[in-house]
Amino acid sequence: MVDKGVARAFIGSFTSAGGPGIVAASLDPRTGALTATGTVEAVDPSYLAVGRSEAGPVLYAVSETVPGAVTAYDIAAPVARPLGAPVPVGGDEPTHLAVARGHLVTANYGSGSVSVLPLAADGAPRPPSAVLRHEGSGPDPERQRAPHAHQVLTDPSGRWVLSVDLGTDSVRICSLDTATGAPALRSETALPPGTGPRHLAFHPSGRHAYVLGELRPTVTVCRWDAAAGALEPVGETPLFPEGVEGPVSPSAPVVSPDGRHLWAAVRGTDTIVVLALDGTGERARVVASVPCGGRWPRDLVLGPTGTRLYAANERSGDVTWFDLEAGSGFPRRAGSLAVPAASAVLFV
Repeated sequence: MVDKGVARAFIGSFTSAGGPGIVAASLDPRTGALTATGTVEAVDPSYLAVGRSEAGPVLYAVSETVPGAVTAYDIAAPVARPLGAPVPVGGDEPTHLAVARGHLVTANYGSGSVSVLPLAADGAPRPPSAVLRHEGSGPDPERQRAPHAHQVLTDPSGRWVLSVDLGTDSVRICSLDTATGAPALRSETALPPGTGPRHLAFHPSGRHAYVLGELRPTVTVCRWDAAAGALEPVGETPLFPEGVEGPVSPSAPVVSPDGRHLWAAVRGTDTIVVLALDGTGERARVVASVPCGGRWPRDLVLGPTGTRLYAANERSGDVTWFDLEAGSGFPRRAGSLAVPAASAVLFV
């Protein structure tokens, strides 16, 4: 069995771009260093999530393929064991997933939909019980002709499932039937046209959320009402001055455990932008920008202690970690692990 006091990491990588699938790694709690311990077979695992079954922790990976699929792994033992064959999600190119109310939910970018898959007692996913198809479009003729669900996550209360749609410039809030998992649309929040929202992160207070735009490099600050299931935009902060040159494609926002900082990974500039949040969580301002340690940072996550950041740099093929300065939140590069075509990092 795995020592429950030792943190592990699982790193997704795109096999279509030369990645090995999922890399398992151990974590040095003193230095934050990752050391690869093995690989787990998976096809284009663009994002990872963890849940629990009666036997222990279960790792889930979506395959960003056409059609899309999800695979579950028993990770209670040192070597991950697949819990059956990949299960089709009923949509194309799933980019994200989350465990919600005993179900697995996927965001299907290619088909602009959200799928809900029941989970068996051992954590294995069953075929979808429901697929919620998004409707709408945006002003970008290349990227927003149709819906493109990019992220799905639960709110801090666990009552609601939010789906962030790049194609429709909106965030949808749904409830899930606890018995069947059937999603019911509660509301849809519109963002400025052309934002192309990619990912959302909540403030630790649970009263605010921050939506990162991929097409327009901005952070939209929103108030979150968990009782009503309502998301209200109240401000917008550009990540760069107007006229920044070259491709700019923000990917992943992270909020500090104390609610004082927000970090945003940005592809193209290959940077991590540091934003300071005020005491209410309602105002964000850019205070610094640092190199991400590689190229094309597709994912950015906090380590288990909340004192380090880890960037999955897809095109340079590495995961780079940063020590965070107390007070300022400034990231300082501390090391890296080679992972070809890295897509996502998950600590368990």
